[in-house]
Amino acid sequence: MKAEGIAPPKRDNRIKTSDVTNTKGMTFADFGLSKELQLGIYEKGYENPSPIQEESIPLVMSGKNIIARAKNGTGKTASYSIPMIQKVDPTLEAIQGLVLVPTRELALQTAHVIKELCKHIEGLVVMVSTGGNPVKEDIYRLYNPNHIIVATPGRILDLASKNIAKLDHCKILVLDEVDKLLSDDFKIIVAKIIDIMPEDKQVSLFSATYPMAIRGFQQKYVPDPEFINLMDELTLKGITQFYAYLEEKEKLHCLNTLFSKLDINQAIIFCENAKRVELLAKKIA
Repeated sequence: MKAEGIAPPKRDNRIKTSDVTNTKGMTFADFGLSKELQLGIYEKGYENPSPIQEESIPLVMSGKNIIARAKNGTGKTASYSIPMIQKVDPTLEAIQGLVLVPTRELALQTAHVIKELCKHIEGLVVMVSTGGNPVKEDIYRLYNPNHIIVATPGRILDLASKNIAKLDHCKILVLDEVDKLLSDDFKIIVAKIIDIMPEDKQVSLFSATYPMAIRGFQQKYVPDPEFINLMDELTLKGITQFYAYLEEKEKLHCLNTLFSKLDINQAIIFCENAKRVELLAKKIA
């Protein structure tokens, strides 16, 4: 799509692997999207659909339930955001789409993507609702029309069970990182949210893995799904992984050795809890 009078977005010059280039040659125009949504996609810098987008967008647009497996970094967020935006009616002052994610950070990131994609659609409102924000702010915003909500399970269940977040018109449900959403911490909460929603809702599950918990959940809550599996391995092509077996007392020395010997500009270190994060930050600072 060419946008007249609008400067083209900055070109993405990152190296692309077959995870995102091995496509069927479709374009976003092939999906029958509105001009306003196509303009948002164009300005977002999405040139052509990635493999997961080619597979999932037509199925969601047709009303199918889907269970999709694809690697992180291959365009999963846009895979469910684009058809959700297209299907929402901005003139209907009701919540019509709900995206559940396991963390506040992912909720903010996802909502940002959706807002950028739909910014040319007049009247369409996207809201974030997560723990960590004052619940009074959410209640205040829910007095006004909202069409798509991106939320963590606990907060939206609290608001929906009190009928503050009214889900009676919400017929599109997405569970992103569903493997985490069906962990012991969330699965009962997620089930209660689903029970509040209309029976004829459309459900999309997205994950990089497919544990047994998803299978049992699917049989109960996701009737007749279409399966999309683009996972031949968990890691994006072009990334090499290394691992080391260490005793607990050896871990800090190993980290310091890596940082001293290798040219590392940026790194993410995952820890099992917040206390360990704070302790490690002090020791390697």
